[in-house]
Formats: sequence, C-alpha cells, structure tokens
Amino acid sequence: MDDLPRCADLSEDRGWPREVHKWGLLLAAGDGYGIDAPDGQGLAAACVVTRYGQTPAAPELAAIGMVLVADRYARQGLGRRLMRHVCDDVLKGVPLTLHATPYGRPLYEELGFASAGRAEMLRGTFRPDGAVDSHDGSTVRPAAVEDLSRILALDAEVFGTDRTHMIVRLPAFADQLLVAEDGEGTLTGYAAAWPNMDTHVVGPLIARDTDTARALVTALAAGTERPLRTDVDLRHEELRGWLKERGLESVSSNTVMTRDIPGPPGDWTRRWAPLTVAAG
Repeated sequence: MDDLPRCADLSEDRGWPREVHKWGLLLAAGDGYGIDAPDGQGLAAACVVTRYGQTPAAPELAAIGMVLVADRYARQGLGRRLMRHVCDDVLKGVPLTLHATPYGRPLYEELGFASAGRAEMLRGTFRPDGAVDSHDGSTVRPAAVEDLSRILALDAEVFGTDRTHMIVRLPAFADQLLVAEDGEGTLTGYAAAWPNMDTHVVGPLIARDTDTARALVTALAAGTERPLRTDVDLRHEELRGWLKERGLESVSSNTVMTRDIPGPPGDWTRRWAPLTVAAG
C-alpha cells in the first residue's frame, strides 16, 4: 500500500483518472507488480494481480488489471517485460483473465491470451421510469450482516471460484450494497455501487434474470445523485438497451481475454457487470 500514491500518479500520467479508491482495493485484495522508473520519479510500469480460489498459494484463477507504462517510457518494451514476468513466472500454470483495450490486445495475444467475449462501459445520469421499472417481483433491500454468507455462496456459484477476500471488503468499499430476494426469501442477486471520482460504479451486479438486474440498478440509482458507470457483457443486450434508454451512454468497449481456459468460469447468464474490470 506504500506505492498507492505512485500507482495513482502513473494512472494520471497516462491520462487515466487517479482512482485512488479503486487502487486501494486492488492493492489490499491483490498484489501489485511494478518497475521503478530509472529517473527516480515514481513507477515506470505497473499492474495488479487478483488471485481467486480457496488456496491463495494455488489459485484457481487470476485476473490481471491496471497494466500501465509511464508515457516517457512507452514503446520501450517495459510493458511486455512486466507482463512476461507476471504471466510466465509469477503465475506460471495459473488460468488467467483480463480485460484488454484495443491498444493492449496485440501484446496479450502475443502472450497466449485469446478473446472470450466483450464488455461495454456505459456512463450517465440514470433516469428512472416507474411505469417500467417497478414491475419486477423481487424485493430489493440493503444487505445486512447475516446476508454475507448467502452473498458469498451465490457469488462463488456465479463467478465460478471463491473470491471471499474481495467480497468481504464490499461493505467498507461500497457506498451501497443491496440484495434481491424472491417471494420465498431466496437470494436472487446482489449489487454494489462504489465511488469512483465523480461517478458511482455499479458492480458487481449478480442477478438471476434481467428483471432482477434492473430492479437492483434502479434501487442503486435511487440512492445516489452521481452519474452511474458500469461495464456490461455484450451478450446482455436487453440490459444494455434498457440502461441506454435510462440515460447511460456508451463510453468504450474492451475485449475479455483468457489464457489456459476457454473462457471465464462460472455462469455468465447471471453475471451482468464486474466489480471492476481490473479484477476480472
């Protein structure tokens, strides 16, 4: 965590927002790897690895994110050197996933990653429509302490591996953590909204169907005056269309890539948006 300010500086150097809050979570729940700048001014390159599974020493999956190279050291092979070290030495034999920008994708393909899907970042001020958004039968409410074990069980089932060390940080990290239940009290989804610069990021968003996902997003939007931001799997066309109707606009898209597995594990039909693309 001592490198948190330097990681934020590196983000800013490349024209990204500083995102100190997100960097703090990633460095607390995962491991940062970096190359010190030869000129002594901060970091020349960095990335974060988040391991998943019940045994940290032998993870079932690892996500790589926040791969950055300082502008003054760009195109000198530092990013390639760092990624080769992380992928082929630190994480040798571990199934890997990441979200690639168009700029980074050629390097990841060179390292053995293959495309496994796409996600679209949406951002904007949410406009609710009670006539449409209130028809879902789910009960949505703030999560309580006694919900945590159920959230962890549902998350592991949908995500495909254990990420307890990340999810237990959500109550402190997020400004809102909501759960959805059906008429029998069965947990059908959960979602969080966490602060990132001037927005609230919706993620993770786990739900059994589109109606439940919409109910969770509507409830989160009612709890903030900030614009919303989220990254939605392109296969969830109905939710993406609904979000755009509610005022969110497309900002960018990225490619979901994996190595040593055909695609991210778990059930994509119930996984609508990640906590952050940097953590898989």
